[in-house]
Amino acid sequence: MNVEAIIRAYIAENILFSGNGYPYRDDASFLDGGIIDSANVMELVMFVEEKFGLSVEDTDIVPDNFDSVRLLAAYVRRKQPILA
Repeated sequence: MNVEAIIRAYIAENILFSGNGYPYRDDASFLDGGIIDSANVMELVMFVEEKFGLSVEDTDIVPDNFDSVRLLAAYVRRKQPILA
């Protein structure tokens, strides 16, 4: 399973509570699209740390890293190059 698929599955199951998967494009903005809220961002941070074994710095919690499946997957790959 690739990084994007793991992120989509997590959001669908744990944030959207959707049994039908993640219905948005990978570049859809989480915040602008109303997909997640600010509290969910912290949930995503904890998920990324646990699932991918990363340590997310406070300065990394910005829209450039956490505002779409595509951006989040790219962030994970930068922090853990073995997934690239």
